Amino acid sequence: MKPRHTRLQALAAITVGLLALSACGSSSDGENNAGSGNQTTSAGPVTLKLATFNQFGYEDLITEYMAAHPNVKIEHKKAATSNEARDNLNTRLAAGSGLSDVEAVEVDWLPELMQYSDKFVDLKSPDTDGRWLDWKAKAATDAKGRLIGYGTDVGPEAICYRADLFEKAGLPSDRDAVAQLLGNTWESYFAAGTQFKAKSDVPWFDSLGATWQGMINQVETAYETPEGEVIATTNPDVKKTYDAVVKAGINDGLSAKLQQWSDDWVASFQDNGFATMLCPGWMVGVIEGNAKGVKGWDVANTFPGGGGNWGGSYLTVPNQSQHQAEAKALAAWLTAPEQQVKAFKKVGAFPSQVAALDNPELAAVTVPFFNNAPTGKIFAERAKAVTVSPFKGPKYFPINDAMQQALTRIEDGSSTPQASWEKFVADVQALG
Repeated sequence: MKPRHTRLQALAAITVGLLALSACGSSSDGENNAGSGNQTTSAGPVTLKLATFNQFGYEDLITEYMAAHPNVKIEHKKAATSNEARDNLNTRLAAGSGLSDVEAVEVDWLPELMQYSDKFVDLKSPDTDGRWLDWKAKAATDAKGRLIGYGTDVGPEAICYRADLFEKAGLPSDRDAVAQLLGNTWESYFAAGTQFKAKSDVPWFDSLGATWQGMINQVETAYETPEGEVIATTNPDVKKTYDAVVKAGINDGLSAKLQQWSDDWVASFQDNGFATMLCPGWMVGVIEGNAKGVKGWDVANTFPGGGGNWGGSYLTVPNQSQHQAEAKALAAWLTAPEQQVKAFKKVGAFPSQVAALDNPELAAVTVPFFNNAPTGKIFAERAKAVTVSPFKGPKYFPINDAMQQALTRIEDGSSTPQASWEKFVADVQALG
């Protein structure tokens, strides 16, 4: 991970470039090439570049699409992390060239791109009207009513846990009994961790940062107001959440201090790294991949605070694409209900499409690796438990990144909680 000052400098440079971009446009933009529906279909074979990150579950779908469309070849570029994909997209958007025909965008940095929505094709179509949950489509719709992203997944959260480690600690291990043990508040979740810790040397959860994400996503207005005021450093809910997660993770010793996506975090799945973790649907595939050969993982149908959504993405078509009609068709097909059910079966990417939520195939999904947990049923119920769709303004990503850095400093021992909070305040102020 980049040092904080380097990340801020890079962010500043990207912002300047994007501001310039909004004035002059990209080299491939034409006056009628702003997603107004004037795209034409190429007569001959077309090669489309599709850029995603982490696990979207698209590998088999890409093969299926090319078989049904012999004139279309798809080159899939998959970044290792969301941050890597964001840096690439922002840099190439500012440069005016180099983007893929279809670019995946993570929900946490979508607000940044909405400032430059005219640099993306308007994807609105009668064929897709009403396809998504209302809040999912609303987040990708600009002030002019242009839809710049087709929703892929959402991230309703449950708790994934190691049933074998629970048994060794003398605690219930059956998923229904575990759901009762964990309860539905952060206090009960942390209390269960203290109970587990008294009988085990294994940490309760992976990191402060991961746990923070689940907590802050339940705050309706955390970092910015809809009017554009930055309140991250003065919002009492933010400081209260910070103090609570630090107390549980550091003072009570529940954190494994393993930052998500780090090499140590990945390796820990093979070495009893931690007993529980916050688990949006898409995390199921990540755990199964990292914990291959490890027995004991299961999913409890509960979540602290009642319900939460972490993550979810969109497929966009930048104006830079030379094959906008074909790219739009591919994005629409990949995000259709039928394909989203297939992606959920593959990697746990829970559908954001209304029709998919009522699909019997979704309700019937189980995952053998997780003790045959009925993940389709569990995550559908977790999705219904979500009552807060937090407001995320254009500075959400860098502010949240500053908070993640603050929590990491505490866990690696380079700073005290108070000093790290003060550094967070300074970093947020430096964003302007």
